[in-house]
Amino acid sequence: MNFVIRIFYQLLILSSNLFAQQYLNEQLKTADSLFNAEKYFDAITEYKRLLYFDSTKQFSFQANFKIGLAYKEGGKYSEAIKYFGLAEVNAINSEQIFESKIYQVRTNILRMTVLRADKILDELENDNRFAGHLKEIKYWKAWGKIFADEWEEAYHIFSQINETKLARLCLNTQNKFYSVDFAKYSSMIFPGFGQFYTGEYISGLLSLGWNIFSGYLTISAFNAERIFDGIVSANLLWFRFYRGNFQNAEKFAREKNISITNETLQFLNENFDGLKP
Repeated sequence: MNFVIRIFYQLLILSSNLFAQQYLNEQLKTADSLFNAEKYFDAITEYKRLLYFDSTKQFSFQANFKIGLAYKEGGKYSEAIKYFGLAEVNAINSEQIFESKIYQVRTNILRMTVLRADKILDELENDNRFAGHLKEIKYWKAWGKIFADEWEEAYHIFSQINETKLARLCLNTQNKFYSVDFAKYSSMIFPGFGQFYTGEYISGLLSLGWNIFSGYLTISAFNAERIFDGIVSANLLWFRFYRGNFQNAEKFAREKNISITNETLQFLNENFDGLKP
């Protein structure tokens, strides 16, 4: 009789485990279906439900990783990094660890925390387990340089790994940049020149004209021994226009460079078919 009872309980436990496993599998299918349909926040709810009922943690990596992907697609980058980190903790092999870390890198690049991305990439590069992934590590390092506005550095890294199209694009972008220092200091020497250099011709002519005019008033006042008028003209007019002249030249150069950067980033977003952050 005791033997029969033991068998009954074992069958009961087995059937309960089979039912639980079937439920978890169905829950995973539901979550994956929503994810594939790009209903990311609905998918997140179902993956979290899966994690809640998965007492054996057999789906911990997969569910956390997919939650991270869904948050990334939804632009919730801090949440995405959190769940990629949880996926890393629950990884069962080095490939899963690498994948979760790379997605932490990609998300950090997107949210402009490039130093954090660089730190993770340095750790991966120095880990012998990932020696076979060095090209991929350098690839994302170069993308980090792009988002840090270090186009020349990105060019050198892409060149090292034979990503010629991206390397050429980075070099072309770098060559289009205006020198902020040249725009500023050339305007100190010759008012308006920095504006001419950046293509802001009207502003350059106005700066040159106002500096000549205010300089003329100041010199005329001193020549006529109107010392007070000369001091007032020098401080309120000439110095103001002179300072505004090189400050504007510097501002124009920075704005032009930002525009060049944004144009390249937009081109990459719309036309580059390879892997992007």
